[in-house]
Parts: sequence; structure tokens; C-alpha cells
Amino acid sequence: MRGWKYALLWLLAVLLRLWNRTLRFEADAETVARLSKCDVPIAFVLWHNRLFISPEIFRRYRTRRPLYGLVSASKDGAWLAAFYRLIGIVPVRGSSSNFGREAGKALIEVMRAGHDIGITPDGPRGPIYEVEPGVLVVTRRNNAPIVLLGAEFGPAKRLRSWDRFYIPWPFTRIKLRCTVLPAKNADGTKVGAAEVQAALRAINPDPPSPSSGAASPPAV
Repeated sequence: MRGWKYALLWLLAVLLRLWNRTLRFEADAETVARLSKCDVPIAFVLWHNRLFISPEIFRRYRTRRPLYGLVSASKDGAWLAAFYRLIGIVPVRGSSSNFGREAGKALIEVMRAGHDIGITPDGPRGPIYEVEPGVLVVTRRNNAPIVLLGAEFGPAKRLRSWDRFYIPWPFTRIKLRCTVLPAKNADGTKVGAAEVQAALRAINPDPPSPSSGAASPPAV
């Protein structure tokens, strides 16, 4: 990608970086330790509508390893792949629909090479706040911990997209939360999608807003 298209993406990336620098993140010592102290490759999981702040979270709290993220192998995905590189995320090309075999294999190889990955379990098209079971294939194959990220926003714009995407206003205060789940439970059983879904909803409050019509996560 070159010319005016790349220039436009570059400007958007600069704007995102500057915007994110103004945000005031709050995280307790336990959350900071979970994000920054772990020396093994981690699968970070967050809802699709929190993606706006994800580059800044990793820039501030997870500087030891590059972050890899899945991008569609389609022609349109080339735009997102280029944008990912500009904001410090390494793109992994593969089919993301229903988290197919191609995508899972690519991310498994990335983790085995010693890198962190980021996963949006309800993306790219929803339903909102529902975990697609296929996303757990990667962590199970690598026996990797699942780090769930939560964010509680101050003033923020909610888009009219399927996930009511969050765009926090500059200088907004954001409370970060973090929960770690093992690939397997103490009794040897695999951690299931329902467990991940419940834990992720618990650390991502989503109060309804009269102006946005946003809905809270469904009860589990």
C-alpha cells in the first residue's frame, strides 16, 4: 500500500496515538502485575468494542513482547493490516469468520514462537458479548494462560455499530481490570467458552445510556 491511501492511514494512526496518550488509565497493582510481569506468551482477550484503547494498554503495561492480532486475509483486510503496523500491532493474516482452522493455526504458531496475541472473542461481526468457542483452540493447544481485559469508561462516544463501539473522549478516565484463567481447570477439565464469557462480562461493566441506547451485557 502506498500513495494517498498510506498517507491517510498514517494520519489516522498518529491521531489514535495522540488521542490515546491523553487517556487516564487506572489499574491496581494486581492488574499491572498480571499485564507486565508474566514472562510467558499470553493470549489477551477483550471485547471487540474496547479495541480503541488496546494499543495504548499494551504500550503502557506490556512492553516486553510484540503483540500479534488477527486480520482478515481478504482484500479489505490489507487496509487493517497496514494500520495495525502503524499503531504497533503485528498483523496475522487469516480467515477470522467463526475463528476458522486457518486463523487458529496461524495464532498457534505465533504463540509457539514466543509472542503475545490479542483476541476479540465476539468479533468481527458478533453477537455482542458472546464468546465464539473456536477462540479457545489457540490457548488449549499451547496450554497458555488466558488474560481477560476489562475496561470501565468515563465519558465516551458509542457508535451505532453492532457492538456499540466505544470511543472515549480525550482525557477520559478508564478503569482497567484483569482476570487470568488457566487453559485447564484444577480438575484437568478444559476452560470452556461459557466460563470465559462470564468472567469477561463481569469485568466489563456496560451501563445503558439514554442517549446511546446501549445495552448492558446479557445476564449469565
